Amino acid sequence: MGHHLAASLTPPKLPAHDNVGPASPSLAMSAPLTPRTWPDRLTRHLRDGIIDADDRLDALRRRLHARLGLHLPRHIATYRAYEDEDGVELTGRVLAEPPMGGPGESDDWWDNLLNTYRRFESDEIPGVALKARFRGAEAETVTDHEGYYRVRLQPGSPASDTLWDNASVTLMDGTLTTLQPVLQVSSRARIGIISDIDDTILHSSITNWKTAAQLTFLHNARTRKPLPGVAALYEALQAGADGRSRNPLFYVSSSPWNLYDLLEDFLQLNAIPAGPMFLRDLGTDEGKFLKSPGHGHKLERAREIIQRLPHLRWVLLGDSGQADAELYAQAASEFGDRIAAVYIRDVDPDTESPRDRGVDHHINLIAGTRVPMLRVSDSQAVAQHAASLGLIAPEALALVASEVDRDHQRPTLGEAAVAEAAVSPPVGG
Repeated sequence: MGHHLAASLTPPKLPAHDNVGPASPSLAMSAPLTPRTWPDRLTRHLRDGIIDADDRLDALRRRLHARLGLHLPRHIATYRAYEDEDGVELTGRVLAEPPMGGPGESDDWWDNLLNTYRRFESDEIPGVALKARFRGAEAETVTDHEGYYRVRLQPGSPASDTLWDNASVTLMDGTLTTLQPVLQVSSRARIGIISDIDDTILHSSITNWKTAAQLTFLHNARTRKPLPGVAALYEALQAGADGRSRNPLFYVSSSPWNLYDLLEDFLQLNAIPAGPMFLRDLGTDEGKFLKSPGHGHKLERAREIIQRLPHLRWVLLGDSGQADAELYAQAASEFGDRIAAVYIRDVDPDTESPRDRGVDHHINLIAGTRVPMLRVSDSQAVAQHAASLGLIAPEALALVASEVDRDHQRPTLGEAAVAEAAVSPPVGG
């Protein structure tokens, strides 16, 4: 358990498709600039100039590709969705090619670096007409100028007795159809789980920038390591106290949508329960429906999920490496007893750091809400506290402890990075 759990139990003294932002006022027509306003206006003009240049370049590329018969839609990237009382909202992206490369054990650092480049250089296809179908309902939509689509459907038949069902998304000419998994929130569900990704379920070594950079660019889904015990813990939370609850699980992250396939592979390879993921678009555009600035988008997505599923109480999981404690404390203040517990994984459990003091500060701020918010050292600490609240079955504790021990036997990411560096040839070698 460690002293973090004990300390936390007694808290120390937490858009529409093509919306475009409003036009910037002209410098010549605007009121006299004050020392407080001119940097903001200059920043807005520079940003608007970048957006305009990006749009013009994209338009030029599209005309060239159309003239040459290139850049045709050959891949529909579908993102896991979920169904609520208002139906289901499907989101995804149409690309010229599927993401390149896979999580191969034999991939070396160059393969991983090249595949990362390919993901961020994805060729999106704008203006593609699509038809979506789900349980007897149909709707049409068109991709925006970054290739994203969003469409809402109200199913014509009741949900099946399964955790997942499939919608389908098809090019209007019928040449390409892709299934899109839809999470069906069961009436058996008692809680929902919202989890961060980096340093909450997988190592990103945020406290060591060199290792973090190497892991981001030189590793793949197979060589990335989960935090110990995460798979068993999340299975226990999904199963609930009775072992049969089918509680829905969602992931929020500041990672870009370009890494979606890598993260999906990571969950599958490590037997971590799947769930809809809410990532970020790194484009220059304002107002895009998949774009929001900074880490705050995680709170926006959490609010949306909690509000759309009002019959559930929620467990929020994050880490001390970013802004999760602040964001989740805000959620606890807003939703009160609808938040069953907040768990913040300590990214440096062997030291007392400014990050720890920051988390403890937010724990103090929500003390009056009676929402339990803990800074924890590992999955066992989460499981023990969750069992005490009746969120998971007591027998799940042994399974989590066993997986923690097994995962600790796997090499850490730092050890893996050192080992790989020792056997990889230098650039140009």
